[in-house]
Amino acid sequence: MRTRRPGRTGLDQSVLGLGGHEFLPDGRSRGFNEDYGRATSAGVIFPGFGGERRRGVVAAAHAAGINFFDVTIDSEKEALGRNLRECPPPREIAVQTRPEGMVYTNNPDDAHNWRMADLGLLRDEVRRGLGLLGRPRVDFLNLGFMGSAVEHDPGYLAKIVRNVRALKDDGLIRFACADTFSGEWLYERQIGTGAFDGIFINLNLADDGPARRILPLAADLGLSVHCREAFLKGELFRLGEAAGVTDRAALARAALRWVLAHPQVTTVVVGADNAAQLEAAVAAAEQPELDDQDRGLLDRVRATGAFRDVQDGKRRAFGTYTA
Repeated sequence: MRTRRPGRTGLDQSVLGLGGHEFLPDGRSRGFNEDYGRATSAGVIFPGFGGERRRGVVAAAHAAGINFFDVTIDSEKEALGRNLRECPPPREIAVQTRPEGMVYTNNPDDAHNWRMADLGLLRDEVRRGLGLLGRPRVDFLNLGFMGSAVEHDPGYLAKIVRNVRALKDDGLIRFACADTFSGEWLYERQIGTGAFDGIFINLNLADDGPARRILPLAADLGLSVHCREAFLKGELFRLGEAAGVTDRAALARAALRWVLAHPQVTTVVVGADNAAQLEAAVAAAEQPELDDQDRGLLDRVRATGAFRDVQDGKRRAFGTYTA
């Protein structure tokens, strides 16, 4: 597995990372699409996570040389911790995770992400998450807050900076990762604090705006750049059908290589329902450069009205810079 090393962390990270999502028969992620409120609540563990098929995916990740793992909800954290004990990694790995019930808009009782700004609450939550993972510290703590946090509290960013420093001093986290769904302006504000060692951001054929400004800014500062949704949460394949592209595997390879072709990207986090799916992504990543077939497939998708509608919607929703 190819690796890339951002200057700030000094870690040799595999260009592919394994996401923690497990999937329902219709392809939707488990937990979130079963009971969103419970799935994103601290202490709720759904049955069936981390079973035999998932252990096979983790084992395939080890065999491929993947050393970056991302987990979100408690069910994923507990499953990864258990699977790593059952299938010990043959090399040093890095795990990225989030404080449950504090990020994004997951918790209706957490208006403006106020819990994340409270050092005592955040410290307790990190310790609780480490218990689920069975690890001594979080390698990348993802602090995904929304724009309303900084708009509601002018001192919010300063509190986050303080909390990151305190958690590092405690030895509870190694690095902090910036994240948001409020727009590129907030990524700039987060990065500008100097408290973050990496970012986690959407990057794909339709979410291409970050490549213009945010990725170069992060790379200039030596940040680790983690990307998600290379396949637009599966929407890529619907767009492929609209373009007459029936080879889903070829389209997935092209989309993944499109992301990896950006030199600022450190790791692309992919989901896999089984070992074969992960192995297909690994094969695509072995040749990260786009070839003529890849470009042809992506050009066909871009040429459709359906793609332009999706891209315009994402740019409006996320506040992407287009200049």
